[in-house]
Amino acid sequence: MFPASRYTCKAHRCIRALTTLQKDPAAPQLYSSIHRRTCSSVSTTRITTHYTIHPRDKDARWEGMEMERFVDEADVVIVGGGPAGLSAAIRLKQLANEQEKELRVCLVEKAPQIGAHTLSGACLEPSALVELFPDWKERGAPLHTPVTEDVFSIFTEKHRIPIPILPGLPMQNHGNYIVRLGNLVRWLGEQAEELGVEIYPGYAAAEVLLHEDGSVKGIATNDVGIAKDGSPKNTFERGMELHAKVTVFGEGCHGHLAKQLYKQFNLRENCEPQTYAIGLKELWMIDEKKWKPGRTEHSVGWPLDRHTYGGSFLYHLNEGEPLVALGFVVGLDYSNPYLSPFREFQRWKHHPFVASTLEGGQRIAYGARALNEGGFQCIPKLTFPGGLLIGCSPGFMNVPKIKGTHTAMRSGILAAEAIFPKVTAENLDSETAGLHIPEYSDNLKNSSVWKELNAVRNIRPSFHNYFGLYGGMVYTGIFYWILRGKEPWTLKHRGLDANQLKPAKDCKPIEYPKPDGKISFDLLSSVALSGTNHEGDQPPHLTLKDDRIPVERNLAIYDGPEQRFCPAGVYEYVPVETGDGMRLQINAQNCVHCKTCDIKDPSQNINWVVPEGGGGPAYNGM
Repeated sequence: MFPASRYTCKAHRCIRALTTLQKDPAAPQLYSSIHRRTCSSVSTTRITTHYTIHPRDKDARWEGMEMERFVDEADVVIVGGGPAGLSAAIRLKQLANEQEKELRVCLVEKAPQIGAHTLSGACLEPSALVELFPDWKERGAPLHTPVTEDVFSIFTEKHRIPIPILPGLPMQNHGNYIVRLGNLVRWLGEQAEELGVEIYPGYAAAEVLLHEDGSVKGIATNDVGIAKDGSPKNTFERGMELHAKVTVFGEGCHGHLAKQLYKQFNLRENCEPQTYAIGLKELWMIDEKKWKPGRTEHSVGWPLDRHTYGGSFLYHLNEGEPLVALGFVVGLDYSNPYLSPFREFQRWKHHPFVASTLEGGQRIAYGARALNEGGFQCIPKLTFPGGLLIGCSPGFMNVPKIKGTHTAMRSGILAAEAIFPKVTAENLDSETAGLHIPEYSDNLKNSSVWKELNAVRNIRPSFHNYFGLYGGMVYTGIFYWILRGKEPWTLKHRGLDANQLKPAKDCKPIEYPKPDGKISFDLLSSVALSGTNHEGDQPPHLTLKDDRIPVERNLAIYDGPEQRFCPAGVYEYVPVETGDGMRLQINAQNCVHCKTCDIKDPSQNINWVVPEGGGGPAYNGM
């Protein structure tokens, strides 16, 4: 993938160190979610076997294993190859090349290829892309579909109420482009390589490394060659350490390293808890007669009740064939444990206004991911000694616009412009071994990102009123459209999404219609379309702090909501082999890395950690 001539000697060493041995051909492989039930018959004494829960120093099977890591150094290490991370990397190298300075920038990405884990609607506001590359059209950026028409609706079960999109409202998309974000991210990766950024896909950042003074030293990539029971295989190889003056964390929504940093540096001390949504998406090939390139459609209302936040999108792409991207978003602060976001999505597609577009078409891809919805109130402290947070990791999404790519990219650009003069200074002046870059926070607060998020800060929390959805729409019309967010108050969110579920006994079960296999589909066939694959013989990366809690609390009180809020069938309760009671089964090979389980688990017992690098979904231009 990367010709050797592009890299320094250090990079050659880094690539060799990051190249793992061939997997044991005898190890069981689970290439498809279809095989999950045959695997589940294997009896294990533990659900969780991961070393983060069961340390190796207390496991006799690890005695005598070589645990030394190879170490390499860079000026800047970036975690995450999404829009934010790549924008930061590109801007750093642009500045270095303009000023003819040496600057080594390394970027690690857990997906096997850049863009493979990227999923978004996506209707792109191109302003940040223009900042990076004013000549993006000449460079061949994959923006092929300018928005030509906006449609917004309130759905009832059988009917549609059209809502005019007045100038200045968040849903107006004039000047924006409908894109397949994975393709744009892949293109950004190519631009970064041309500038000299060293990109290492397939290697997940598993651990934050600290200097003795407590500042961030860098990251360690994940170990490979560990069996499902937590023991070392004969292919075991330790990850490597990447040290840097500054480490930039752009992991995306609910990053697992960012969670550690929040605690280590108390970054959430002066902000509200983040609140999230889950977004589910499909790509369809439709009848060409129904195809309207450039048209965007959004809806709220049915099938959700007025007290459950959510909505939909349906975008008509213009890429040479009649493709539409459609999706459904459900706020994860919902209260009924019987709600299934996936099945709400499937039910929504049967609305007459949507079904008329899909009938006679073919579904070709599926995926899901969590979204930050807290906005302005939930932004944590962004800098700390040795590192900083960018993109969707701290949460820069403009919720009423349903757009976060342009703000994520701009945060990466601003971070790079704050980092560059510090790391290239001839006399580094720092109180800690890892450089602290508070200028990034200052720059962000003086940028369009801060202004934009401040203006819409009350729209999402305004939903929490007696009238729910409709009260929130009235608030938006009065205080955003007229006052542009200049009201002198800031509304609060409800708190952690995990705390919002009511006990099952207090809620009504939801009866979902059976999928028809034409417009709506079952979960397993959907996961198969995501291309998800993990090495089967590895410890489940969906770890439990306590294996007893799922049955004793989640199942007993909430009727096992993880088997409904997961969009990939990872969690299911099955009878114990003895026939006495139930047990939780984790089908980790199905995981699409959406992080919903880590967010919504009412016991906060699930901790998502990285699997072996390269595992996960294979979104082809989603």
